[in-house]
Amino acid sequence: MLAAEEPLRLDFLRQALPPARSVSLPLSLRGGRWLKREEAIMGTSISVELWADDARTGAAACAAVMGEMHRIDRRMSPHKADSELSRINREAGERAVPVGEEMFALLERAQQFAALSGGAFDITYAAVGRLYDYRAGVRPDAAALEAARAAVGWQHLQLDAKARTVRFGRPGMCIDLGGFAKGHAVDNAITLLQRLGIRHAYVAAGGDSRVLGDRRGRPWTVAIRDPRRAGEAAAVLPLEDTAISTSGDYERYFDERASGGEVVRHHHLIDPATGRSPRHVTSVTILAPDGLTAEALSKTVFVLGPGRGMELLETMPGVDAVIIDAQGRLIATPGLMHAGPAGASAAEGETA
Repeated sequence: MLAAEEPLRLDFLRQALPPARSVSLPLSLRGGRWLKREEAIMGTSISVELWADDARTGAAACAAVMGEMHRIDRRMSPHKADSELSRINREAGERAVPVGEEMFALLERAQQFAALSGGAFDITYAAVGRLYDYRAGVRPDAAALEAARAAVGWQHLQLDAKARTVRFGRPGMCIDLGGFAKGHAVDNAITLLQRLGIRHAYVAAGGDSRVLGDRRGRPWTVAIRDPRRAGEAAAVLPLEDTAISTSGDYERYFDERASGGEVVRHHHLIDPATGRSPRHVTSVTILAPDGLTAEALSKTVFVLGPGRGMELLETMPGVDAVIIDAQGRLIATPGLMHAGPAGASAAEGETA
């Protein structure tokens, strides 16, 4: 079997999460300093922490990160009527819609992940996803769900590379880039920082993070949230030059008591094949070379479940995972079997 199940022989330490930090706290050290900035963008907390040799360079780098996050939000938000994504959803059911290079490249990547996963990753799931209101505790009834599922199907998303257009091949189809847009944004932010000469940085967009370099002589450490114990971590991972994404059933959800008395959790991670939330896992964390891949795979493996998910990851060199299943067991890829210990005082970030 690819994965290791409990008793888990990883050097992970359960610990209390560090308190949240939301203001810039420059710390002068050897003529340079750490800078941090945090804003609410894309419906989540965006943060950047970096080392700069002078305050002006560091402030400009932090501002560049936030500017890029706002740019992607304006272009890819399904909630902004003037975004490129909203225009596609309004018009692609009637005609082929020309899109920009960035958007078309993302749509092509989405189709690649859909093919790779056998449809477990499918941005056309949005026809079903939009029927859920997690704040109000509203879900579609069986008839509405069945009607919406007829509009789901990545094979019917028509891309024309030569004309750079997209068209929907099914009535009622729509798309959502929430499966990897934040990972894409984190990747762009890291690229910007590299161009500005930054060598040590941590950029996070909710549960999607990427680290550049190390923390000047020691690794960045990122805590994986315990899905069922508030304020605690299930694991702490030491990281350098990598991306990490966690998808959990605790992010946006509501619980409903079924007729038999069972409590059913409806959360934002939806299986495109059923239109419902998978129940076999509570959290999936992926480590990958880039944020887009990490985020897409965290959603994919969540839908596939531990067995099929690990089989997929076995075909992908350079990718590791930590899965917490419905029984609270941790399952990890062999690449993490011998991770070094991370003490409580060393935890610098949190995946959420």
